[in-house]
Amino acid sequence: MSRVLVVEDSRFFSNMVAAKLAAELGLEIAQASTYAEALALIEAEKPSFLLALLDLNLPDAPQGEIVDLVTSKGIPAIVFTGQPSDELRDYVWSKKVVDYVLKESAQALEYIVALIRRIRRNSAVKVLVVDDSRLSRGLVRDLLQVHQYQVLEASSGAEALAALERAPDIRLVITDYSMPGMDGFELTKEIRRRHSKESLAIIGISAFGNNTMAARFMKNGASDFVNKPIVSEEFYCRVTQNIELLDHIRRLEKALSTDYLTGLYNRRFFVEAGEKLRTTLSTRKRNAALAVIDIDRFKHVNDTLGHEAGDEVLRQVGRLLLDHFTEADIVSRFGGDEFCILAPEARKGKTVKVLEEARQSLARSGVSVAGSNIEITLSIGVCSQLGETLDDMMRAADACLYEAKNSGRDQIVTL
Repeated sequence: MSRVLVVEDSRFFSNMVAAKLAAELGLEIAQASTYAEALALIEAEKPSFLLALLDLNLPDAPQGEIVDLVTSKGIPAIVFTGQPSDELRDYVWSKKVVDYVLKESAQALEYIVALIRRIRRNSAVKVLVVDDSRLSRGLVRDLLQVHQYQVLEASSGAEALAALERAPDIRLVITDYSMPGMDGFELTKEIRRRHSKESLAIIGISAFGNNTMAARFMKNGASDFVNKPIVSEEFYCRVTQNIELLDHIRRLEKALSTDYLTGLYNRRFFVEAGEKLRTTLSTRKRNAALAVIDIDRFKHVNDTLGHEAGDEVLRQVGRLLLDHFTEADIVSRFGGDEFCILAPEARKGKTVKVLEEARQSLARSGVSVAGSNIEITLSIGVCSQLGETLDDMMRAADACLYEAKNSGRDQIVTL
């Protein structure tokens, strides 16, 4: 879904919001200025809207009736209000909305964009809620589902650990302290033995919350703590902050492991991950192939057409290799015009066949740069036997590449 409903009786403010969301998020915007117009749009919309931005006071619905309409249709709602007060805040949160935004704030539009961007990403985020009370789990689950998270539940520490085994991509665990068998401290400690803070966040919750409780959760490895009864606004802030911190760490890790030009893994990642993979395959008595790939006469491209043309050649060769290999393979730009691939579970014939298909495809089509087609060929050396170390395999593949170059280029030599 890429449509958003904006219900606002101020045409000026509604148009500002619509323009901002369309420009920055590429969303389609449906606008209404009354309850009746909004109802007609919702009933006509198939499938439902991604979410709705709602003015709390409309000419034909001055008591916030629009919020009940939208949430009853299962559409996440963000509420606009111009009169902040504790009473109004409590009323808005009682409606189980995503959030509320103050119209007067200079940062209102930026906040809305960031909030919608987060909600769209949340559908891919798994959160595990651990509490022996079904009622308490349900309350937390409902809050998370308003923000579109995928929610899993466990009624004990043992169930939680089993859930993490089944779903290792869980990003956040929210655990109560008081549970029979394994309390929240023990569960947190056990989770931290298996999952680092960089890969998974833990938020402790408790009705006995105080500074000591929060500190003990943190000392056992928790990322954050929330008191019961849960205050929705605080809860969402803490959950979002922890998820966004994990996202930030992932972006940093990707930047450290990725070649900026081609988007492939870089040399650092290939060496580190490649040796780990080789060790794992060796332990399991399985095979792999390592290929070293060199673009023939690449210096000539840079010298005659310029480095921008050379960069485009590198990008297109990178895309070609990604198209021919899978996520199980480590495809990297090793440096300059050299690429390396480590393909686990590879039989010699299969790996060479895939590489040959890629080589022939490039030789036939060449590379398009600034409207002109450049003939590009590849020389490839392949070590098809798992070595004692990754360096051993690299040396063997390099020797094959050297032979391919000296034998006329545009070919594969295997060992």
